[in-house]
Amino acid sequence: MSPILTFLFGLLLLVLFGWYFFTDSDRVKRVLGTVLTVLLVAFCLQSVSPPRDVDTGKKDAKGKPIIIPGKIHLGLDLQGGTSFLIRLDPPVDTTTGSRKTITKDMVEQAMEAFRKRVDEFGVSEPIITPEGTDRILVQIPGLNPEKIEEAREQLRKVAKLEFRLVNPQSSRLVPAIESGQEVLPPGYTIQPMEAERGGKAVESRLLIKKKADLLGERVTRAGAYLDASGWGVSMEFDSEGGQKFGELTKQVYEEHSQMAIVLDGKIISAPGVTHGAIWGAKAQISGGNMSEKEARGLASALQNPLQTPVVIEEERSASSTLGADSIKSGITAGVGGLIFVLIFVVIYYRFAGLVAVVGLIVNIIVLFGLMAMLNFVLTLPGIAGVILTIGLAVDANVLIYERLREEMAAGKSLGAAVSAAYEKAFSVIFDANATTLITAGILFWLASGPVKGFAVTLILGIIASVFSAMVVTRMLFSWALKFDIIKKVSMLHLISGQGFDFMGRRRLWISLSVVLIALSMGVFGLRGEKNFGIDFKGGDLLMLQAADPLVSEGDVREALKAIDLGDVVIQKESTVDATYISIRSPENTSAKVEEQLVKAMPKAGFSEHKRDHVGTLVGGEMAKSSLMALGLGALGILLFVSLRFEFSFAIGALVALLHDIVITVGVFALFGRELSLVMVGAILTIAGYSINDTIVVYDRIREGLKSGRSGSVQSIMNASINETLSRTLLTSGCTLLSVAALFFFGGPVLHDFAFAILIGIVVGTYSSIFIASPIVLWWSQRGDQNLRNEVRRGSEQQAIV
Repeated sequence: MSPILTFLFGLLLLVLFGWYFFTDSDRVKRVLGTVLTVLLVAFCLQSVSPPRDVDTGKKDAKGKPIIIPGKIHLGLDLQGGTSFLIRLDPPVDTTTGSRKTITKDMVEQAMEAFRKRVDEFGVSEPIITPEGTDRILVQIPGLNPEKIEEAREQLRKVAKLEFRLVNPQSSRLVPAIESGQEVLPPGYTIQPMEAERGGKAVESRLLIKKKADLLGERVTRAGAYLDASGWGVSMEFDSEGGQKFGELTKQVYEEHSQMAIVLDGKIISAPGVTHGAIWGAKAQISGGNMSEKEARGLASALQNPLQTPVVIEEERSASSTLGADSIKSGITAGVGGLIFVLIFVVIYYRFAGLVAVVGLIVNIIVLFGLMAMLNFVLTLPGIAGVILTIGLAVDANVLIYERLREEMAAGKSLGAAVSAAYEKAFSVIFDANATTLITAGILFWLASGPVKGFAVTLILGIIASVFSAMVVTRMLFSWALKFDIIKKVSMLHLISGQGFDFMGRRRLWISLSVVLIALSMGVFGLRGEKNFGIDFKGGDLLMLQAADPLVSEGDVREALKAIDLGDVVIQKESTVDATYISIRSPENTSAKVEEQLVKAMPKAGFSEHKRDHVGTLVGGEMAKSSLMALGLGALGILLFVSLRFEFSFAIGALVALLHDIVITVGVFALFGRELSLVMVGAILTIAGYSINDTIVVYDRIREGLKSGRSGSVQSIMNASINETLSRTLLTSGCTLLSVAALFFFGGPVLHDFAFAILIGIVVGTYSSIFIASPIVLWWSQRGDQNLRNEVRRGSEQQAIV
């Protein structure tokens, strides 16, 4: 679909959505819901088809197979390959002795130089993008492990910028030499030069000196300019370079020749001299109908940002077999989680559960359609985001169905109960998902690579789940009621929270939490630096697959004693059909580790699956950005809950959030796990999910206080917790089912992530029931505050707005 049609289609959907949410007519809602569902599903199916590359079986004029590209783009961790995060080291200005500032043009020139070097490996679709002001991310898919070292050296090598004289007889000698009529003069070589003429690349061949007449390090400044005669390039030299350049231009002028500008052994330009020798250390290159692109490219090349060695601050590689295994594990975990959840909702909610199943299928179609349409890359953490979305999607349905149960128990007809359930559930679904969106949005903003992929799928998944729950399932209920397909809705009711005094025992729950928090902080403190993986403190991570499933961590540790690496962390992970050994070691030691293990343990049958390297500087920056992400997430949730509820509720939510994060990290440390960037994503997800559950309880407390229900604030809170207990446990249970599938079937790479989410869901459910409300009560009783009056004032202010 063309961009214009896509824009018009999006505009149509926006109008229909607005109409849907503002109309009060059930008939109009039913029709609009149907139109929206059909259009969006059709559009998403068209956007995602075909999901993977399809070989047509035909070949083009050059004999290459014609492939229809797939719409779902895979990250390096799923298709295999290597990524390098490279920092440019500013070159020294020979005039002042100080380092130059890395400019945008210098970064672009360095990217172009990297692109030419990567192209030599013959890989398809390398991705080279700027990261910040002085870093470049180079992603090379499908790079064979034996070529990784070569790629590393190619990217790290210094770029050589030279000025070489062109033989005055070049145009006559080149064809004669190539035809065998003339002999190549000593000290010269024939080099090709590409130039753009009329939008087409034109290649010429020049006879230039083998040795440089002037080195590029003598250039102190270069820049593109535009004047009346067109685009050109100005450049300046240091004193020694200016003198040498004057001598060379004099020779070129007298011989009516050219001066080749050579970068990395390739000619990028070969200007002549038209007005005599150029003295004074300043020169201009103009004429020849130079385009803006050529002028800026030449100016950037003359500044040569790669004249000093670059620093590879981060390197991550994954074998193609690991990518294939990850896809297989992800699909298994996704299908397993989907089946678990579907069986549960159908058994528990019966007909309503079947409606939820249809909504969930629409949710998945919309999620992948949006990913394909927006050209987002699917990563391994992204698959985890999809699986987590399955649980979150069912959560919304549980909130609606539990409200439907209450409305039917109040004596309303089925049609009236359905309408009331969706209308009353909308507020809590919106509030609960908005908090998760806040944390996912912050993660997307501050994260990079695969973790950003997780944030993308989580954001799109939340949007898709709200649509499927509030529009698709309501539309299905509406049609079923219209054609009398259902007369009544029956559901299981296994969880009843009537009569339990949660608030009366609040000191017990808070004391228990204080003890758990103290223990968590103690365990974390005792482990010290061992809590942090290479993402935060730098180092190497090597993951090897072992053909022998009986190989142990002790065997590996014993084998590594021979090379004395110091602090090494070894972990073994086993799946149904594979055994993996992960070794975390100091910087630049992974190659030595692999060599030693292959030599000392030949029967283990080790093969490299994954290799990561993170520099100390980058690790420190990642730690800072992770703390910033957590801080901003907490602040965003505090502000949102303050706006939607009252400040007392926000304090309770913040305390519950910190409670969940500290205990989750403590349990993680207790089991000897290490924190990584993916774990930061897990912690932010826990924060959002914790607030999700808490808001369900808060919404009912606020409803009770606004309605003027009799009794003390404490008794209303206690009744509200009891009334929402079933939905709190059921929503957590549904998410636990999908995450459990990820934990058991998702493979070793996502094992820690799933483990953290599992802990977070359990702890978050506990805090929503036992911690958040007591903190609200305690805070609201400080001074002369009255929570009931605070809620009423907040409702009146919102009504006025």
